[in-house]
Amino acid sequence: MSTSKPKVLVLTGFGINCDEETAYAFQICGGDPYIIHINDLIENRSIISQFQILMFPGGFSYGDDTGSGKAFANRIKNNLMDEISSFIERDTLVLGICNGFQVLTNLGIVPDLGNRFEGKAEVALEHNNTFRYQCRWVDLNVNPDSPSVFTKGIEKLHIPIAHGEGNFFTEADVLQRIEEMNLVAMRYAGKDGKPAEGKFPDNPNGSLNDIASICSPNGRIMGMMPHPERGMFFTQRDDWTYLLEKYKRTGQEVPEYSDGIKIFQNAINYFK
Repeated sequence: MSTSKPKVLVLTGFGINCDEETAYAFQICGGDPYIIHINDLIENRSIISQFQILMFPGGFSYGDDTGSGKAFANRIKNNLMDEISSFIERDTLVLGICNGFQVLTNLGIVPDLGNRFEGKAEVALEHNNTFRYQCRWVDLNVNPDSPSVFTKGIEKLHIPIAHGEGNFFTEADVLQRIEEMNLVAMRYAGKDGKPAEGKFPDNPNGSLNDIASICSPNGRIMGMMPHPERGMFFTQRDDWTYLLEKYKRTGQEVPEYSDGIKIFQNAINYFK
């Protein structure tokens, strides 16, 4: 067992806006995060071998001018494919949040049904059914049978979303394989915990089968549309004032952290 802190490479670039809070989430969970610009990584590609976790944070890389995550994914395809492949082949973790999820799907890193990463997209995150940018809090049910390292021991999550292109779509045969292999890590749900069944606003974008997150067959790579880094503290919750009063009246301890922190803690715990 290693006693050193897992090193986290938080990849940033033009338009990325969640790198600092994502790095902080890993830091408070016991990780050793470094925010590195994609141009700097391209100039010094070998440094990726020093890390155990590769993080693709949220934002609007390159302004989403050619579609969400596509320009960033092409930058990687043209410059870092060998390094990314080598990283994935090691006992490492990869997480993509929102725009990071879009990058992962464009690269074919998830779901990677063949588990051999050929750089071919198998799924897509299309425009929301509302054709509007959606920024709201959602409830998620975690698939207990998913192999995902990041969702281990988690049943439900209440965290925010903020995206214009989060509508999960794929061909019927691919969707069937994803479901059969339990690669859906999280699904949108109602406040009562029942499936969203595609209905807005519980399913905020129209995703097939209410899919909010998928992982690779080995569970070490996951992409998710909701933002856990924006819901890691209790006082970030949309309902924290109500819960605060409830806890005080019932004599319960007021927590410091909230649901989102669990994703990052699981990633760090994987290396303990």
